[in-house]
Amino acid sequence: MRLHRLEITAFGPFGSRQTVDFDALSSAGLFLLHGPTGAGKTSVLDAVCFALYGSVPGARQTPGASLRSDHAPVGTTTEVVLELTVGDRRLEITRRPAQQRPKKRGGGFTTEKAQTWLREYDPATRAWQGLSRSHQETGEEITQLVGMSREQFCQVVLLPQGDFARFLRADAEARGRLLGRLFDTRRFAAVEERLAELRRHAQRQVEEGDERLLALTHRMGQAAVGLGAARTPVDGRPGEPGLADAVLTWAAVARTEARETLDIARVRLEAAEARQTSARTALDTENDLAVRQERHADALRREERLAAHAPERDRLRTALDRALKADRVAPALALRQDAERADTTARAARTRSRSLLPPDLADAGAEQLTALEHRLRGELGGLAAARRAEHRAAVIAEERAVLTREARADEAVLRDTADWLADWEARRTALTGHVEETRDAAARAEHLAGRLEPARRRLAAARRRDALAEDAEAAGARLADAREHRNTAHENWLDVKSRRLEGIAAELAVTLAAGEPCQVCGSTAHPAPARTTAGHVDRATEEAAYAAYARADELRTAAENERAVVRESWSAARAEALADGPPGAADSTTDPAEGPSVAELDAEVEELMRRHHEAHALAARSHSAREALAGAEREHEGRASAQREAERRVAARTSRRETLDAEATALEEEIALGRGTFARVAEHAALLERRIELLADATGTVRAAELAAERLKEADGSLADAAYRAGFTTPAEAAAALLPDGERRDHQHRLDAWRAEAVLVEDRLTEPGAAAAAGLPPADPAGAAAADTAAARALRDASSVLTAARDRATGLAALSRQAMAEVRRLGPLREEYDRVARLAALTAGTSAENERRMRLESYVLAARLEQVAAAASARLQRMSAGRYVLVHSDARSGGRRAGLGLHVVDAWTGIERDTATLSGGETFFASLALALGLADVVSDEAGGVRLDTLFIDEGFGSLDEQTLDEVLDVLDSLRERDRSVGIVSHVADLRRRVPAQLELVKARKGSEVRLRTGAEALGG
Repeated sequence: MRLHRLEITAFGPFGSRQTVDFDALSSAGLFLLHGPTGAGKTSVLDAVCFALYGSVPGARQTPGASLRSDHAPVGTTTEVVLELTVGDRRLEITRRPAQQRPKKRGGGFTTEKAQTWLREYDPATRAWQGLSRSHQETGEEITQLVGMSREQFCQVVLLPQGDFARFLRADAEARGRLLGRLFDTRRFAAVEERLAELRRHAQRQVEEGDERLLALTHRMGQAAVGLGAARTPVDGRPGEPGLADAVLTWAAVARTEARETLDIARVRLEAAEARQTSARTALDTENDLAVRQERHADALRREERLAAHAPERDRLRTALDRALKADRVAPALALRQDAERADTTARAARTRSRSLLPPDLADAGAEQLTALEHRLRGELGGLAAARRAEHRAAVIAEERAVLTREARADEAVLRDTADWLADWEARRTALTGHVEETRDAAARAEHLAGRLEPARRRLAAARRRDALAEDAEAAGARLADAREHRNTAHENWLDVKSRRLEGIAAELAVTLAAGEPCQVCGSTAHPAPARTTAGHVDRATEEAAYAAYARADELRTAAENERAVVRESWSAARAEALADGPPGAADSTTDPAEGPSVAELDAEVEELMRRHHEAHALAARSHSAREALAGAEREHEGRASAQREAERRVAARTSRRETLDAEATALEEEIALGRGTFARVAEHAALLERRIELLADATGTVRAAELAAERLKEADGSLADAAYRAGFTTPAEAAAALLPDGERRDHQHRLDAWRAEAVLVEDRLTEPGAAAAAGLPPADPAGAAAADTAAARALRDASSVLTAARDRATGLAALSRQAMAEVRRLGPLREEYDRVARLAALTAGTSAENERRMRLESYVLAARLEQVAAAASARLQRMSAGRYVLVHSDARSGGRRAGLGLHVVDAWTGIERDTATLSGGETFFASLALALGLADVVSDEAGGVRLDTLFIDEGFGSLDEQTLDEVLDVLDSLRERDRSVGIVSHVADLRRRVPAQLELVKARKGSEVRLRTGAEALGG
């Protein structure tokens, strides 16, 4: 994967579009990204990661953080465009994060969704072809081509040295977590978990099978109750060895005893059945004799009761005969009763209606009443026109009242509208001025907001500047002390070394032996060996003095680095405090070189905040001011329209009133004629209608009474003739002979019952054998029933015993078959459980077969770590001048499992020691070698994807000049694999050593990038 071009717009600290030409930078093989703190060095790497994966590296992906630059002007879209080559495909990725943009209509902002474009360059057509605009499709395509997830890319391509220093010194557990993320060993952990899950599942199946087997055993024990030795079932627990054999043996014994009990129960049932048959035959004979004797005695008693009721039967039969004759007179009687009731009702109605008439009409006939009714109806018809006129006059009066009320309402509307419209121009001018005032305040608030944030940044920078000034002074004092201590230690070491050289002859004389040559002159004779004096200095003393000098020199170097870092931070803070200062900042009372004081900047921020708050509060009323103006204009239009409508209604109402007045005058004459002496025409008409109603009612009642009298006379004649023909002397005699339906049915029912009883008695007395049964001794059915009951009880007991024995034998056989099937089913499950449990223990590191007690995932990671250590050692030897080599260790640490140890071998001492013992500089180049080695292994693991561009972020400040040269040589050697390496650093010495540079410069409107190459970069 090689990067070609990166375009950044409104992203991070970059307010405008910035272009990074990676082709120009990569041509040198090694290039430098440098600039002051906050200029955007890391943001360039964030943009690369965002273009590829749609998000920045995890450590900087904070929740709620926005990728949009605070320096970008409103309307500029945040966008990142990356052109790169992966394999043989040249791609262009464009991404825009979700961001706020001004609304196209109206004020305010709206959220624009995130967008992605993926294009590919076609060499044949020399044009870009669109591939996708989907976030998901683009992400899947890039991940598949690059072969790495975002986390792997950030660890392999964007090498974060701090992370690998922690990885170098981390324990096995932390090292395993990082390697697991990079090499994606989740599948091996999934294998462990899957095997553990299979073991738990198999164990659960075996235990459930044993529980089912024990449950069957207890059920067989319950079924075998009463079988003596088979009462107690097998006692055991799930998983216990030999449980299945014990269960099957016990079940076989229980089945044998159940079959023997069943045979005994069958023999006893056959004997009980024979005894019950004999008892039932005797009971039937006694019951038959008792029934025949009782029937004969009962027939004799019924015959006596029938003889006693003979007179009553004759009386009822006579009454029924007379009732049948009277039935022929019943219709005439009913007609006569109806006629009598109708006559009474008609005469009462006639009396009531005549009482309502005037006295002179109390005895008038129907013809006279009808004539008077016709005369009054003619008079009522003449009042119809007068009644319509009176109704119309009432409607006109009501309409005139409505017109009067409407006139008063329109007059009020006209007065109110005229008063409101008189002040309209002044009101509109005031509202328009308020709208303009809020609009100006909004512009002023936006301008002040743009000044407020730079002022706050300058204030924060000034505070850092003052704090760093104190830190720089303290660092200078510590550096002076360290230099003095180093000089003192150096002088002491030189003095000790000189004193040792002065007495070196005595030190060499100690090693002389007779006959052996001298180390200085080679003579075997030693006539006068030198002797040590009281102030002699030995080798150990000199080495101790040199070690003290070396420690003091390291402290002095550390103090120099600390002061340099503090001074660089102080310079950056001072530059930021001076940047974008307001007009007149140079006139400040403080030193112009130092910039404005914190108090001045604080006062400036407070003043800007106060003015911004006032302008923002006034601008916030802009919407309500526009709404008030629009509402007033709508009200003006409404009132003007209401005024015109009211004037139109007044004109129409005047014309209508004149028409109604003329119509009311014409109707008054016709109403007076129809009213007569009454107050209203309606009263006159109501009186006539009442009189007509009374006359019509009286006429009807008179005619109805006459008709009812004639019908009653006819009914009397018909009744007398019917009674004579039926054989009765008078109608009253016929009426007395009638019987009600209920009484007639009762008489007939009693006669039928006596007739049936007589037939029954005669049949029983003539039955064959009845007389003979009556002459025998009384039967004894109770004794025979008792004997039958005892035999039936014995039969039921025997049957119950047989049923219980049969059910027991059947149940035990069925349960035994189930137990046998369960034992057969559990065999393969137990074998599967044993095999899976052994594999799960082996992969989990808890098995005795796993000597190192390493989990499967740890074993895989250990192999990867061994590859990483081998790849890292090749570079670490060059960086450390052949001194250090990284090795992988399988040794266990305490009670923890083995597999992920990492040690360093020191070639000077030949000792393998922990990586935590490395110094700061040694830790850096060891971490760098580890990161580069891990990048090679991970890229090979990801599918052999070529990584042509790498970035190393910070960490070079802890190296001395010689080590820095060696590290740069190693990085420069990466070009052997056609790689280009970008270094992100503050170290000033790198600017003189690396010719290709990408400088990031902070500015008021956002950071800018500048490409420098060759002599231009080294000279700059």
